[in-house]
Amino acid sequence: MYFTRKGEINTDETIRLALEKAAELKIKHFVVASHRGKTAEKLLNKGVQVVCVTHHVGFSGPGIDEMTPEMRKKLLDAGCKVLTTTHLFAGLDRAIRNKFGGVYPAEIMAQTLRMFGQGVKVCVEIAGMALDAGLIPHGEDIIAIGGSGTGADTAIVVRPAHSNHFFDTQVKQIICKPTEI
Repeated sequence: MYFTRKGEINTDETIRLALEKAAELKIKHFVVASHRGKTAEKLLNKGVQVVCVTHHVGFSGPGIDEMTPEMRKKLLDAGCKVLTTTHLFAGLDRAIRNKFGGVYPAEIMAQTLRMFGQGVKVCVEIAGMALDAGLIPHGEDIIAIGGSGTGADTAIVVRPAHSNHFFDTQVKQIICKPTEI
């Protein structure tokens, strides 16, 4: 499915399509980018295991956690795993760029993936992060859901690799994405 516009307006359809593909392929593990938890919340009680990957604390400002304690508790109580950590394509490379300028390997990789859309980049990134954290099984296809800001507009079937073997990641299918990049 190709959406003509990107963004939150596609969230419900992205989730519907992802759940449909999961049923078809018998995939039980979902990884979803959701900095406030609202997109992850939509996947609760849908018969799949959900990992919610948030922005790292400090993403929107020093010391700021964009997910409220109440939402974090709600997700955890419903069996959702929540991962709040440094983003795979950011970290120290971004700190060096912010301080000294230039572009570094992780950012080149992120920009390359963005040629397919911001959501595809996010999906690949969060899948690897969840695998590195031990929150999804190694060697299995999962569904990753991401977006182009707020909400979700992209879903993929991916077999992620650990970050130290990142180039072994296999994007199997693009379930949906916006044509607007």
